[in-house]
Amino acid sequence: MSQSLASGPLSSLAALAGLPEEMAVRLPQGQQLGAADAPVRLSLSRWSSIARLKAGQIGELAEEYVEGKLQFEGAMRDVMGVMLKLLPKSPLESNTGWWSRLMTRARSTSTHTRARDSAQIQFHYDVSDAFYGLWLDPRRVYSCAYYRDNGMTLARAQEAKLEHICRKLMLKPGERFLDIGAGWGALLLWAAEHHGVDATGITLSENQYRHVRQLIADKGLARRVRVELRDYRDLPEAQPFDKISSVGMFEHVGQANMDAYFGKIMRLLAPGGLVMNHGITAGDLQHRQIGAGMGDFIEKYIFPGGELLHVSAVLGHLANSGLEMVDTENLRPHYGRTLWDWSDALEAHLDEARQALAAGSPPERAEKILRAYRLYLAGSAMSFEQGWIALHQVLATRPAAAFQDEAIRGAKSPYPFNREFMYG
Repeated sequence: MSQSLASGPLSSLAALAGLPEEMAVRLPQGQQLGAADAPVRLSLSRWSSIARLKAGQIGELAEEYVEGKLQFEGAMRDVMGVMLKLLPKSPLESNTGWWSRLMTRARSTSTHTRARDSAQIQFHYDVSDAFYGLWLDPRRVYSCAYYRDNGMTLARAQEAKLEHICRKLMLKPGERFLDIGAGWGALLLWAAEHHGVDATGITLSENQYRHVRQLIADKGLARRVRVELRDYRDLPEAQPFDKISSVGMFEHVGQANMDAYFGKIMRLLAPGGLVMNHGITAGDLQHRQIGAGMGDFIEKYIFPGGELLHVSAVLGHLANSGLEMVDTENLRPHYGRTLWDWSDALEAHLDEARQALAAGSPPERAEKILRAYRLYLAGSAMSFEQGWIALHQVLATRPAAAFQDEAIRGAKSPYPFNREFMYG
């Protein structure tokens, strides 16, 4: 090794010893470390990346990739396998002191105003409908699928999820149904077409709002299906709903607003009514964001303002509102598979995705968005598989003491307190 390579930045090359054998690294001056046929190949443009690589600072490496400061080659599943081996410890281990908890609470309070929530939703969902259409299923269901049968395609598993929710809610023709955070309208329309409900959906995404309005018109459902561009906090409470769903939305609510969120749902729900809250939960009891810089990466590039709570905390906030939890189901592995299906689809359409994003953004920004989503989808799949985050469906009721025709004494709602009604 020459003197120039033995000193200065390359004095830290010893730190690269012991890196996963599945990875090769190309250094800023062109030297290649590792097997030439390694399934994952990193090309570094700056020496500082070496320290981050050795320390397992996955989020910072991801940011360098998005900003064009490093490149990688290899299948995303192989890349995530290498990233997992780079982590020195569980990314759930982080500072849990009182100051950290206080700052998290303060940040949550300031982040989730009406104006900032609207801007944060549009930052994520209004990137490009055509882009999402390349890797989501035909109904554009942007939440965890339900692989009821192992051989299901993504499209079939998403339909199974829609039906799973409708059956849990025991939807009946003519009932008033509210979908908070309606997305591209899949559940809203499925409930109306397959279960005959009078359906209202709300969203903060202008792109989704326009898309769902067009679908409602195309299907001739305007008399009993509607979508509104509205914050859930602004919904009128004079005429409560029989059934309510919130799918993939409460991750945006914020810890500081969780009591208010469930309290609003309580007031929107008719006595004896049912609500389904389907959302991502933290894998850690302290509901800390994922460490190793991964949580910071998602906050910056994907979901600004997103906050996760452990399911035990979710149930506590739900109970504080007066709602009664009657069924909770963990679909964590289903979301891992869903995300891998999304990731595989995006990887198969990278050129089209680049073109779709470039149609609405400058080329440099379009490329950054694409790079961020490649890592976000695959990294999230790995996170669900590892149990760092989870997905819970929580079914709750607003108890009604005077509820008539009880299936079981003291039920206070139509819920039968068994699961036979879903698949009998």
